Amino acid sequence: MSKSLAFFKGKIVPIEKAKVSVSTHALHYGTGVFEGIRGNWNADHKAMYVFRMKEHYERLLQGCKILMLDIPYSADDLCGITEELIKACGYQEDIYIRPLAYKSEELVANLKLHELDSDFTLIMVPFGSYIESDGAINCCTSSWRRIDDTIIPPRVKITGTYVNGILAKTEAILAGFDEAIMLNQDGGVSEGTGENLFMVVGDQLHTPMISDNNLTGITRDCAITLASEELGLDVIERRIRRSELYLADEVFLTGTAAHITPVGKIDNRPVGKGEVGPITEKLRNIYANAVRGNNSKYAYWCHSITLET
Repeated sequence: MSKSLAFFKGKIVPIEKAKVSVSTHALHYGTGVFEGIRGNWNADHKAMYVFRMKEHYERLLQGCKILMLDIPYSADDLCGITEELIKACGYQEDIYIRPLAYKSEELVANLKLHELDSDFTLIMVPFGSYIESDGAINCCTSSWRRIDDTIIPPRVKITGTYVNGILAKTEAILAGFDEAIMLNQDGGVSEGTGENLFMVVGDQLHTPMISDNNLTGITRDCAITLASEELGLDVIERRIRRSELYLADEVFLTGTAAHITPVGKIDNRPVGKGEVGPITEKLRNIYANAVRGNNSKYAYWCHSITLET
């Protein structure tokens, strides 16, 4: 029997007791850093495989440094807390793990990060597909531009930053699309609203540079590794213009929530044949096996947690 629990104020509690005040600083100003981590249930192994958990926490701590969030945990500590909570919750299905470091002071009239207390909390929920589509998705180019590193650093997951992607995602859905692709301030391709972007051209894989205001994606890194090691593709990080997407052989998005998601149309123009491309399909299948602990070559990506049944 699974239970809804949270790590809050240094201990595991029922999730309904993990509450913050309406005057909490992070609620008013977006002064928090979060991560999204996948726990992939493997029924054959009776184990939960948490995907690249330590790397996610290392990125969380990078965000903490930027926002001056002083939490008393190392990446290894945070991995241990996560394992403890997974065992206590007992989910035997795919889960989404959401750690959050935030300015916890109940003070709304202070804009000085260095004067504010910080805290850490962790929840997890059952989670299936992020984008509901069996095939290739339909994207539009958003009218909202991706924020620049000189405004708020997009390379880490700062809570306030995500209003940028939420506006773009909402615009896309209301217009009948599945997802939006965001451009940076000078018109170069940046990323999706919650995913990195890749473009297949011949036997090469192209992706925007991190300096094009992308998140330093962990699934992005996996896709680069798999394309190079498994498919022998050259991977090129460079500036990509919007019009190039229309002419690509394939386009796909990557992210912890989205996994590897093929794109069939952009701005009502088919990408390639308008369906899941062969390279995207191969990468998606290899990745799907890896994240569930079924590929020993990439076992180092997965933290295995055996649950009592």
